[in-house]
Amino acid sequence: MNKTLNSIQILLGMLLMVTVFHFFIMLKLIPYDIAWGGRLTNDTEMYIFEAISILINLFLISIVSIKGNYLKLRVNEKVINSILWIFFILFLLNTLGNLLAKTNFEKIFSVLTLILALLIWNILKKNKYHC
Repeated sequence: MNKTLNSIQILLGMLLMVTVFHFFIMLKLIPYDIAWGGRLTNDTEMYIFEAISILINLFLISIVSIKGNYLKLRVNEKVINSILWIFFILFLLNTLGNLLAKTNFEKIFSVLTLILALLIWNILKKNKYHC
């Protein structure tokens, strides 16, 4: 199997799990005080932050799905790759942010965000699997 395709599949699986995690927070199946660095102070903040997070994750899932030819939309490959570079940088910054989080639970997420960044790096570096 193509290593880039494998990275795309792993990335999609992880993003789906992260999205489900955020839905669970919104449904209050998981307490929101373990997310967002322990900085959320009320339900309104939680709903806003979680909704934004879910939308961003769904956007990234769609971009990665286009890159992997799972979603058949004609989008310029440079646009897709530029968006992936932006997410690569954001995940690296998020890794640093998670390391500085107030909760130990979120500090553990620095490993997840680093893995997400490395998967995107692998997809961009190989760049053999075209849109």
